[in-house]
Amino acid sequence: MIAGGSTALQPLAQQASTEFMTKNPNVQITVQGGGSGVGLTQTSEGSFQVGNSDIFAEEKSGIDASALTDHKVAVVGFAPIINSKTSVDNLTKQQLIDIFTGKITNWKEVGGSNEKITVIGRTEGSGTRVNFDKYALDKATEVTGPTQDASGSVVTMVAQTPGAISYVAFSYLTTNSNIKALSIDGVKPTDENVTTNAWKVWSYEHMYTNTKKETSAEKEFISYVTSDTADLKKLGYISVSDMKVDRDAQGTVTKK
Repeated sequence: MIAGGSTALQPLAQQASTEFMTKNPNVQITVQGGGSGVGLTQTSEGSFQVGNSDIFAEEKSGIDASALTDHKVAVVGFAPIINSKTSVDNLTKQQLIDIFTGKITNWKEVGGSNEKITVIGRTEGSGTRVNFDKYALDKATEVTGPTQDASGSVVTMVAQTPGAISYVAFSYLTTNSNIKALSIDGVKPTDENVTTNAWKVWSYEHMYTNTKKETSAEKEFISYVTSDTADLKKLGYISVSDMKVDRDAQGTVTKK
């Protein structure tokens, strides 16, 4: 089977597939990236058996969400990241929006040193981008600039570019010592703050299957991913059962 799409979910899918194949040698799983949009489209069309996505199928235009079965396997937070040499640790939400829309272009405007800001975006179809734009930027349109199509390459580019800013899933925050995450309005990007919705930039990690074509092997693999809570936490994800709130496809939050 091919499990593909979201690069935010890729580290977990990769680790779980390796372990699952060791225990089930007759099952072959290939994990691919490409972004949440690709995961949803390819699963709808039958090219992928499991579509990894940071967004609800209902949020993706051109997808018949009713033909897919949603399995929420984890929750992940997303954080703005900057080059670690930049001397800023916190931004207000408005400052963040102004940076990503190109109104603020130098770190000295937000309390840092005199250094040009380089905004590194994500390509269209990225679930990370959909969530960051929706919950961190209030759906503001990002300034046009360099983009990356995978979370790992975003981290590398921010680490190598003085004054750079971008955003990634929490699962990528510890992969490079030359990046650091920013607080927003004094709230730190922590798992605990995600569980209460104090940190609002988060999403469910979905594994979608094609309802009519779903096999027992796919169900068993997805069940294995959700039960593997030790790996979940170690890799920077949050168990759905730890959440103190629910959120629907429209973004409405309710307390559990």
